[in-house]
Amino acid sequence: MEEKHEIFTYTYSAAQQEEVKRIRGKYAPLAPEEDKMEQLRRLDKSVTKPGLIAALTLGIISTLIMGFGMCCTMVWSDTLFIPGVVIGVVGIIGICTAYPLYIRITKKQREKLAPEIMRLADELIK
Repeated sequence: MEEKHEIFTYTYSAAQQEEVKRIRGKYAPLAPEEDKMEQLRRLDKSVTKPGLIAALTLGIISTLIMGFGMCCTMVWSDTLFIPGVVIGVVGIIGICTAYPLYIRITKKQREKLAPEIMRLADELIK
């Protein structure tokens, strides 16, 4: 009798392979080390994130304050017109300071992370 040794091989599609790698990465004992380009990208993104969060928070809160001031002037115009105008102006001032706040925080973050980013960039160029 002849023995037949049939070998069955199956390759996953690219999407399945990525999913397998992602699932496997969750259970790996140690996270794989980040390469230098990924570190550089992560650091570059981390420069703008704190400024963006602060500016958005200030902008949203100031917009709500301005809206409350508008509400006071239009709905309760007989009693709260002047306080509504003042509240609205405070909101407008807050909205106008959101972008300069973003610029200032981002500039400080760039100064803080510049040496590390430059070091990584120099290593990648060499």
